[in-house]
Amino acid sequence: MDSQCENGLAFHLVSAIFGVGGGDLFQSQIQNLENHYSFYTWLILIVFVDVAHVYSTLFKTYFIKDEFHKRKLLYLGIPAISLILGLIFYQLGSLFFWSGLALVAVFHFVRQQYGFMRLYARFEKKGFSKFWDGLAIYSATIFPMLYWIKTPRAFNWFVENEFSWTSSIPNYVPAITVIYFVILAIWILKTIYFFINEKSFNIPKNTIIVGTYLSWYFGIVYFNNDLIFTLLNVISHGIPYIALIYIREIEQKDNLSLKKLSIFKTSFGIFLFVLILLGFAFFEELMWEILVWREHFSIQNFEVSISWQQFLVPLLVVPQLTHYLLDGFIWRNQKK
Repeated sequence: MDSQCENGLAFHLVSAIFGVGGGDLFQSQIQNLENHYSFYTWLILIVFVDVAHVYSTLFKTYFIKDEFHKRKLLYLGIPAISLILGLIFYQLGSLFFWSGLALVAVFHFVRQQYGFMRLYARFEKKGFSKFWDGLAIYSATIFPMLYWIKTPRAFNWFVENEFSWTSSIPNYVPAITVIYFVILAIWILKTIYFFINEKSFNIPKNTIIVGTYLSWYFGIVYFNNDLIFTLLNVISHGIPYIALIYIREIEQKDNLSLKKLSIFKTSFGIFLFVLILLGFAFFEELMWEILVWREHFSIQNFEVSISWQQFLVPLLVVPQLTHYLLDGFIWRNQKK
């Protein structure tokens, strides 16, 4: 097992533990931070982590000349499909558009956690243990989202009331809560059993599962705070993804296969790698702010009309939706 990747994904567990502990001990300070320094928390956590991780995919796809030419139809088709779907969905209503995008984002987050887990269990044989690991990771992610949908939270994925269309569904929270803790209990007992009887304990795999349980449960269910949700879920999602891209697509490859991208293997290259991600992320969010949101940045006496937003919003969403959709293809050969 690759120790560098283990260290990179171990951040998932560390960030979850510190986030949970910090959230419990410093709730008032976190609320004060959110109230008085919302611009900086938005800039660092949303722009420089969440949005930046979207652009790290470039180093596995569009920036790799041979890879791009090999799958050109995929890499050109997905952005085109993203734009077309966005334009169609937005015509059906702004809330319909954002609700649909929120569901795609949730699916992406859930599948990424499953993908991380499978990546580190790819050499394990099929059977009870492997099945229950998959069930556990899905339980760790899907239950908090179902809880969120039926229980008003102080945070949104994209916009307010994005899950309001589910209000007519009967309350299922008590039933799924029992199922959630039963699955968790069986997974814990299963892990202890295999450790004692077979001396088997996959550290990075179990790190991902435990970290996911902690970050999703406490970030969504236990705490009802926007900043804590962002800290626990965005950081534990974005930073391990960026680390995985750098380690697997740059650090572990030789200079001959990297060609011009070999510059990123140097100390300066790491800085350049991060700088490029931050630059792309900041530019995208600047466009969102000026043209759509106008919450942190705006140009005086300049405002885009609603009629233009039906084209601009789907266009600005293309990088994010492309990342969501491409992720289902570019890691497929590593999931076994």
